[in-house]
Amino acid sequence: MAFGINRADLKKWKKDIDNGEIAFLTHFWLDERFPGCKTVTKAGAKDIEALAEWGKQYGLKREWIDDRKKDYPHFDLLGEKQKLILERENLHTHLTRFFR
Repeated sequence: MAFGINRADLKKWKKDIDNGEIAFLTHFWLDERFPGCKTVTKAGAKDIEALAEWGKQYGLKREWIDDRKKDYPHFDLLGEKQKLILERENLHTHLTRFFR
């Protein structure tokens, strides 16, 4: 279940992806499959190959890309890997908003 996100955030994420960028969307999220994880960051891009190449620097595997929604393929980032990537990508607003 996703929450802590608004329509403007989602529209910006989709627009950035449509413009060819690697875009990030973080929101609160609860899923019993991942106890202890309260947030997820979606790192998405239009070009799956570019997204896979970007993910390599963080040890992410191409097969982890969620491409069920063909227009917005993305990695779902969780836990410590999520925090590390947000820090390295200088996404401090995501960190301060969701990890207090």
